[in-house]
Amino acid sequence: MRITVMATGEQIITLDVDSQETVENVKALLEVEANVPIQQQQLLYNGNEMRNSDKLSALGVKDDDLLMMMMVSNASSSGSAARSDLGMNPDGSALNPAAFQQHIRGDANLMGQLFQTDPELAQVITGTDLNKLQDVLRSRHRQRSVVHRQKEEELALLYADPFDVEAQKKIEAAIRQKGIDENWEAALEHNPEGFARVIMLYVDMEVNGVPLKAFVDSGAQSTIISKTCAERCGLLRLMDQRYKGIAQGVGQTEILGRIHVAPIKIENNFYPCSFVVLDSPNMEFLFGLDMLRKHQCTIDLKNNVLTVGGGEVSVPFLQEKDLPSRFLDEGRVPNQASSSAAAVPSGFTEKNNNTVASPASQPSRQNTLEGPEFEAKIAKLVELGFSREAVVQALRLFEGNEEQAAGFLFGG
Repeated sequence: MRITVMATGEQIITLDVDSQETVENVKALLEVEANVPIQQQQLLYNGNEMRNSDKLSALGVKDDDLLMMMMVSNASSSGSAARSDLGMNPDGSALNPAAFQQHIRGDANLMGQLFQTDPELAQVITGTDLNKLQDVLRSRHRQRSVVHRQKEEELALLYADPFDVEAQKKIEAAIRQKGIDENWEAALEHNPEGFARVIMLYVDMEVNGVPLKAFVDSGAQSTIISKTCAERCGLLRLMDQRYKGIAQGVGQTEILGRIHVAPIKIENNFYPCSFVVLDSPNMEFLFGLDMLRKHQCTIDLKNNVLTVGGGEVSVPFLQEKDLPSRFLDEGRVPNQASSSAAAVPSGFTEKNNNTVASPASQPSRQNTLEGPEFEAKIAKLVELGFSREAVVQALRLFEGNEEQAAGFLFGG
């Protein structure tokens, strides 16, 4: 259950405690939160003093109840002297970290609550590094100070002039931030996986007999291999440079050419595969949508496997420990391997000199791709409902052949 404690100086402290918790354990939590030693705390409920041995349920304390904490002078007894070892410094660290650690460790209920509400502090208390314990306690003290200052600022806004434009803007910002914080807390509770790093999907395969870790990306239009990887696999000699162009996605990179067919081996089966060769040092091999469809692949996240050939082969996705560190560096994920990356044929991209980058460009072909006749073809296809840009690209791809361009536009 949740209780609220009003300390001296109108400080408000909210605690999540068990109804069977003792008053002494509540005071121990307040010592950390309010930086007030246990021996100097006096808790009141409905005007009555609460004894350390009493349980909250026995005193009738219920969810959302309010307790009062009063400051009392330090008693000069031997028991109080022992308790003084559990006091806190002004910076939030413990006066005697070893005694503080031993005291918290000795209370199983308190440790259970800490593991629920503050796992980092609980781990440090169960450890042996007292310096780290002091650092965590200071960090918690700074966090509480920031929260306290924010609450004071909120109170100042509430009492500000309601007609002050700047005050209204601050109130609006505070309300918006509160919504963001509540959304963040809900995500921590209901969707904690959203804050973890996502490991991309990689599988082991061989390309032309060379073992590789292939990045599986159903959002990439084409299967991609880097120039260095193609050279290592002995495939660079097969690269068709007539398919030069630009790969466009989140960013863009140069297409060096295309390797029309080469064998890949998944488990014990061989499959024919074609690759677009990119000048990309950050990406070796990307298994794209074209080959995923061709070989009837299924990305099975439930069983964490990639099935190939309609289910004849299943290869597990690699775990984080099996991947090289460069694959885990999120800052180096290539733009051209992003979900929108697509290998654009050379006929779709113009070079700086405004000539079309296409296989074996000839003057006669240039004449068919410009002039009134070419514009007439464009106008006729645009009337069918296609955009001018798509029509121009299709006509250039098929060297001005209107029928082939129309078939391409209608059938994709």
